[in-house]
Amino acid sequence: MSCVLAHESRQIEAGIEREVKLELPAMAIGELAQALSVAALGAKVSVKGFMAARSARSRTPVLHLNIIEFTEGI
Repeated sequence: MSCVLAHESRQIEAGIEREVKLELPAMAIGELAQALSVAALGAKVSVKGFMAARSARSRTPVLHLNIIEFTEGI
């Protein structure tokens, strides 16, 4: 299952607070894909996984999910 994860936070860079926002394509298989399929849109999660290229022809990064912890909104 493919999805898009959105991240928003405030980070300190060179002593200055910076607002960070990004969207990242992600994919999950098996039980993790099932868990995502029933999650509410906008559910807050903590994830762990690894980055890899989308395919041999597309170097676009995709986060392959290994662990998903729902923190709010399942």
